Amino acid sequence: MKKIFLIIFLIILVPIVYFVQIDITNLKEGYFYKSKDGYVFVEKKPHTWLFINEITSKIYWPIVVSEDWLFFEHKGIDLKQLYQAITDTIYEQKDLRGASTITQQVAKNLFLSNERSFIRKIKEVIISFKLEMNFSKKKILEIYLNLIELGDNIYGLKQASLYYFKKDPRLLNIKEASFLAMLLPNPKKYNSSFKNKQLSEYAHSTIEKTLVKLRQAKIISEKQRELESSRILSFEKN
Repeated sequence: MKKIFLIIFLIILVPIVYFVQIDITNLKEGYFYKSKDGYVFVEKKPHTWLFINEITSKIYWPIVVSEDWLFFEHKGIDLKQLYQAITDTIYEQKDLRGASTITQQVAKNLFLSNERSFIRKIKEVIISFKLEMNFSKKKILEIYLNLIELGDNIYGLKQASLYYFKKDPRLLNIKEASFLAMLLPNPKKYNSSFKNKQLSEYAHSTIEKTLVKLRQAKIISEKQRELESSRILSFEKN
């Protein structure tokens, strides 16, 4: 069934690729920042921009395992997730859900609207392929880390690190990075832990699951997982 789906999907995709022209030149030659009207491309590096080589991999891995575990292995899309999203829409008449890889999230946020439709999803896939062909995985991840919303008018890992922990992102520990990863599905809702100065049950559980995933992915050891789990975040009440 999945093979049939892939064949049909590619048949639909080919003519749309021909007609849909997406220019990623601005992204290739410059930077962007978030304005009230969306993301604005600029030639000069914004002061909030974070280069991927400024932080260790243990800082971005909590976000990767939370959002897109197979990011460094796939070619921009997760066919299994895409298949499930589209079949849910067709057979169960559900709204077309995200099912987006990190690359797809970059494509959607920078080049498309938030409309949930089959055509927009195909455009998202096309742009994702273009991004994967023109940029390295680490560059795509760098772009993603600079566009993600992590609170009210807080965009990018650098702004979030300064806001929640009052420190440069290079100085984040793994639990702090895991807290930021926990915010991603709905930062305006899940940052209640920061406002209340105490981790909610959801935040605590999600952070613990992220630490387990990091250990399973051999990013950290079991001893490191235990150490990070026992940390008290700087904003928590003693």
